[in-house]
This record gives sequence, C-alpha cells and structure tokens, in this order.
Amino acid sequence: QVTLVESGGGSVEVGGSLRLVCEASGYTARRNARGWFRQVPGKEREAVAAIYVGGGLSFYSESVKGRFTISRENNGNTVYLQMDNLQPEDAGMYCGGAGTSRAGAPLRSDTYDYWGQGTQVTVSA
Repeated sequence: QVTLVESGGGSVEVGGSLRLVCEASGYTARRNARGWFRQVPGKEREAVAAIYVGGGLSFYSESVKGRFTISRENNGNTVYLQMDNLQPEDAGMYCGGAGTSRAGAPLRSDTYDYWGQGTQVTVSA
C-alpha cells in the first residue's frame, strides 16, 4: 500500500508560479515511476511530468516543457513540480501517481496504481 498526499496548489494570475509537493508513505520500494497528472472535469487525466526515482530520468508533456520542472528527494518519497509562467490551460486538479517502470511509459496514466487526492491549481487572466 502506498499513500500519496499532494500540496502546494493555489490561485495565480497568468505568468505566476507554484510549487507542488507530493509526499509518499507506505511500501514505495517497487514504485520507481512517479508522475504528475492534471485532471479537469469531463476530460481524461492528462500527463504533465514524470520521473524515475532510480536515476532521476524525467519526462514532460510538450505543453509544459521549459516551464515546469519535476524533481525528487528523500529517496523519491518527496516529489516536486515547480511550475513557472502558468497559463490558463494549466489549470486543474494536479494528482500525484506512483507505479512501476516495467512498461517504460511513465507518461501513461495506466503505469500508475496509486494516486493521491490532488491539489487544485487555478490560473486567471
């Protein structure tokens, strides 16, 4: 069992920044893939960024490259998402995921078998 708790969301204007945090607890040793996904009502969960705990290889969706940075510490139990130059299309519920890297597809939602409740991000023009 893995428990994920996200924090750091809030309301910002276009061009603003936020730093999200996802804390993991429980048996995380086999969950090498950690991801951030955005959920908007009525739409499928969309990948934002992901990272392999072992090695630190990171992945980003095209829409956030150059603006967002994912990182980890505490043996991967803490994962950050630094979001800069936020745009209206970035708004949504940001959920942290934990899964294995077996499939080699860290930006696929079905890679993850544990999810947090999410932290809300709002961007206003």
